[in-house]
Amino acid sequence: MASTRDSITDIWGPRTPQAGPHWPARVDQNLLEDPDRWVQACCFLCSNGCGLDIGVKDDTPGGRIVGVRGCETDVVNRGRLGPKGMHSWVVNADPGRLTRPLIRRGAQLEPAGWDEAMGLIVRRIQQAKRLHTAGSIAFYSSGQLYAEENYTLSVIGKAGVGTLHMDGNTRLCTATAGAALKETFGADGQPGTYEDVDVTDCFLLVGHDMAATATVLWARVLDRRRAAEPSRMVVIDPRRTATAAEADIHIQPRLGTNVAVLNGLIQQLIERGHVDRAFVEAHTLGYDDLARTVAGYTPERVAGIARIPADQLRQAADLIGSSRMLLTTCLQGVYQSNQGTAAAVQVNNVNLVLGRIGRPGCGILQMNGQPTAQNNRESGTGGDLPGFRNFGNPRHLEEVARLWNVEPASLPNWGPPTHALQIFRYAETGSIRVLWIVGTNPAVSIPDLGRLRAILRRQGLFVIVQDAFMTETAKMADVVLPAAIWGEKTGCSTNVNRVVHLNRKAVEPPGEARSDLDIFLDFARRMDFRDKDGAPLIKWHDAEGAFNAWRECTRGRPCDYSGLSYAQLSQGSGVPWPVNERHPQGSTRYYTDLKFATDPDYCESFGHDLITGAAVTAQEYKARRPNGRAFLRPVEYVPPREEPDEEYPYFLSTGRVVYHFHTRTKTGRAPALRDAAPDAYIQVSEADARRLGIKPGDMLCVTSRRGAAQAPARVGDIEPGTLFMPFHYGYWDDPGRARAANELTLFDWDPVSKQPHFKYAAVKLAKVEGELLAQPDESKQAAVPPAAGGNEAGAGRTHIADYIGLLQASEERLAHGWEKLCASHPLAPDIGAQGALFLGWSRDNAAAIQAYAGKYGERLEGEPEALDQALLIQRRATAFGLLRDLQDLWLMANESTVSAAVLAQGARALGDHDLQRALQDIEARNERQRAWLLTRIRQAAPQTLAVPPADA
Repeated sequence: MASTRDSITDIWGPRTPQAGPHWPARVDQNLLEDPDRWVQACCFLCSNGCGLDIGVKDDTPGGRIVGVRGCETDVVNRGRLGPKGMHSWVVNADPGRLTRPLIRRGAQLEPAGWDEAMGLIVRRIQQAKRLHTAGSIAFYSSGQLYAEENYTLSVIGKAGVGTLHMDGNTRLCTATAGAALKETFGADGQPGTYEDVDVTDCFLLVGHDMAATATVLWARVLDRRRAAEPSRMVVIDPRRTATAAEADIHIQPRLGTNVAVLNGLIQQLIERGHVDRAFVEAHTLGYDDLARTVAGYTPERVAGIARIPADQLRQAADLIGSSRMLLTTCLQGVYQSNQGTAAAVQVNNVNLVLGRIGRPGCGILQMNGQPTAQNNRESGTGGDLPGFRNFGNPRHLEEVARLWNVEPASLPNWGPPTHALQIFRYAETGSIRVLWIVGTNPAVSIPDLGRLRAILRRQGLFVIVQDAFMTETAKMADVVLPAAIWGEKTGCSTNVNRVVHLNRKAVEPPGEARSDLDIFLDFARRMDFRDKDGAPLIKWHDAEGAFNAWRECTRGRPCDYSGLSYAQLSQGSGVPWPVNERHPQGSTRYYTDLKFATDPDYCESFGHDLITGAAVTAQEYKARRPNGRAFLRPVEYVPPREEPDEEYPYFLSTGRVVYHFHTRTKTGRAPALRDAAPDAYIQVSEADARRLGIKPGDMLCVTSRRGAAQAPARVGDIEPGTLFMPFHYGYWDDPGRARAANELTLFDWDPVSKQPHFKYAAVKLAKVEGELLAQPDESKQAAVPPAAGGNEAGAGRTHIADYIGLLQASEERLAHGWEKLCASHPLAPDIGAQGALFLGWSRDNAAAIQAYAGKYGERLEGEPEALDQALLIQRRATAFGLLRDLQDLWLMANESTVSAAVLAQGARALGDHDLQRALQDIEARNERQRAWLLTRIRQAAPQTLAVPPADA
């Protein structure tokens, strides 16, 4: 095989230090034989998205791929390729490809035609929507889809099916990147660029093993470090990786302590005088709060929390602070760990307090895991509105409705989008009846795999899997659709650097496999989705048509593609957005004008409480008057939910190896990559290995509260008390033992980004002395009954009748409470008139909601009677008695308000507009009652509490 280098042993290639204004080119190539033609594309197996050409031989029907070469003129890689890019193309011809649809008949998946498979899918989705509403249908997709496919699926899911249950596997790897950018800058989109690597004098890498996860970008960093005036580097990572070994300062914190360490770093930057006060005052909000919060995170305190030398923080702050520039990156060591979004926001804060953003060498790269993760977030298949629009902004929803020519009320906006773990939880409890999984393998990648397998086997859950191989997830599907992959279809991908690449179709997919776009278009046609004028909802028929529709959707938004075309993307390089009239050639660097996307009518999110995840309201956000300034968001350190104890004395972290991607669906089938890393391993410190008598290669067993896994030992380069396992390895290649790292991890998430916590779990460790643990059973022969909590009373019926009954009973009790107040305090000058007014309102509310009890049925659950004993208490007509009666009424009004709010969401989901209007009136009256009560309580409290009555 003709190759310019052995990328397995020479991972990053020879050094090419920069001597001029641009990173020098170096073209990497790996060919089986000379091709007949070259086809433009980019690599799909890390967030870099390196431009390349696919070599094609036309000596077989449809052609065959015979190799790849890097694209010399591409801005991302200047011709370089990493090991995965050099070798993964061979899997297109793998004999294990799925070539026909499969339908489950009893215990077996059997071949079927496309009409039969799609007909079954359409019938099951139509049935689920008719019987259980669109809330019974969910889509879980992949960052491997092109932008055109992501956008088409977003329109189908939101405007066609009408479900909020839509997420992608990017939730597992880079949801926190998008969340942190929204919290700080108002919208997703990286305020840094790869070109900053070439000129910066300082790197800060936090929880990011770039040498393994983005090999070509790491080659660029190494070249910068080998220049005549090399940059300096700080790495924060618990393991001594190849990345950490390159650093000038390597900080190795205890798992889960990132927020404490970053607070300590910011505290030192402030104390040691490195803050750019002019920048902070002109371009940020919240500095004083940040300074107050971090003041308590002295080096000594942080050393105690994170178990690092206190002087390391001082040294790191001086190294960073004394530089002129700073390029900061972070990845899963931040995103998948404790307080992920909070920690990623503190990374943003480091650059902002130093004023190092928007100019060459100064930026932040909140890294992604794959080159289309950005498309997943941009298009809305990650749950958000497309084009980085704000779910909380009615004008943004109206924009989307106009683009799709549908009524705004028909779009699912009755609550926040449903994220991956919640989708699977709904499937576990039985409220999701159809789950369509596209291009991903949750039976290896989702935490707590034993629980996940039980969910996929659950009675009543119809699982559709759309993939190229028989993955662990596909084995448990009811319908399997064979999909084309990279090289077999046309579409665009956008990397973490905002660079858009066009991937041209090079060869035909095998057998009857179809592109994901063609599958979605076929589904939309069979479902007969229509816009409000009766025309087809999906108005395009090919990839370029989908791109043009997507381009229009982004017009005027942060991710503006409106000036971009397939023709422009065919000129030898990817192009970074925004691309529009102002930036016709794209935008190398973002936020150069230091005007951030925080305007209330433009921003993608109003933000959240970084500890609880509670949403900031539009009113609260507008009151801050951001005016294009970035937010400095402080947060206190909170320990991880699960920590080592006597029974489980070790901390386990999971992560990647350089030769594999995700669950090895493709890289595990490339011989060079498979042979380089054939199996999982358990990394243990030298101290722990000596104490337990462990030698390299010994078979070890790691056990958590959720499950167990076994793998050979690897000794060294990790802190004592900490273990590490790569998460790539599952069971499709029959290892004969339990070895998936996610048998062990927590079914838990970050409160803001909803990204699962893969980076910490309390475990115990032992050498394997006897038989190996059995490989888990992935069959769907015996369906699993509902999990605990999934067979509650009333299962099989909706609960809207229960809440109608609860609201009616609450309003009746509130009316009784107003009667009691008037009778108990007749001498208070305002109680009689106001009480009579509110009594009438509560009776009107009860009567208004009574009309819907006949429509939806009687209440079977709930216990409003419990309020009687607690709140309807007879008290004396004293000042104290009045204050307590007012407080009881306020609590009762809150009970009604919450019930009305819950019902309003249900009415929106059901499309019952009459009920929505009735509830709006009830909520308005209740809100006025609550406002009066709270005002009256505050008026009565000082005199009642501070001045004793005459008879005291």
